[in-house]
Amino acid sequence: MSGRLQGKRAFITAAAAGIGRACAIAFAREGASVVATDIDDKALAALTAEGVAETARLDVRDSAAVEAMAKRVGTVDVLLNAAGFVHHGTVLDCGDDDWDFSFDLNVKSMHRTLRAFLPGMLAAGHGSIINIASAAGVIKAAPNRYVYGATKAAVAGLTRAVAADFITRGIRCNCICPGTIETPSMLGRAAALGAGGREMFVSRQPMGRLGTAEEIALLAVYLASDESAFTTGVAHVIDGGWTL
Repeated sequence: MSGRLQGKRAFITAAAAGIGRACAIAFAREGASVVATDIDDKALAALTAEGVAETARLDVRDSAAVEAMAKRVGTVDVLLNAAGFVHHGTVLDCGDDDWDFSFDLNVKSMHRTLRAFLPGMLAAGHGSIINIASAAGVIKAAPNRYVYGATKAAVAGLTRAVAADFITRGIRCNCICPGTIETPSMLGRAAALGAGGREMFVSRQPMGRLGTAEEIALLAVYLASDESAFTTGVAHVIDGGWTL
């Protein structure tokens, strides 16, 4: 630990697994007091052994619950939005319920946390907001990622809008656009494809391997820290060369 986030209070969604979990652990190791949230109580509980200060159940699709959580937690220095869902299919496979669920979880959940936590940041005069987007949808299209790509493009637009609106008031807002990252969610999608599913995902990465959640967390630490004080409104691509 080098104390890059010493003295900062961070709030993280979808922290029970994957990128959210890696970020919670990395933030805690860098000295932040982390509030990690998710709907998976059991997996959340394991984070206390990793130095995470507080865990709490939170459904980011519940506006009232998000508002209540923000009031309980109080002002934070860092907000990291990691909740998301990958829908598989084209427009022909995407019904109204699929569309609504994807946008609710991938985009509106961020709208909820922003509205809840931004006032405290503004009152404090500073804050770093980090949204997990994707190289898919923001930088290039990916097959069978119709509504997923649309939601991640929306996340990038939302990020830039917040950055522009509050740039003079001490607020920074950036998003991270990963390529294919080895997480429980990704491995589940690979398994659903049957034999060779994981290898298919690896084959589209020019580096010949998948990224790790810990690699994404290192970028998130930078964006949460004062080292990135001159950076806002940027979609940071970390994709192993997939979009080259």
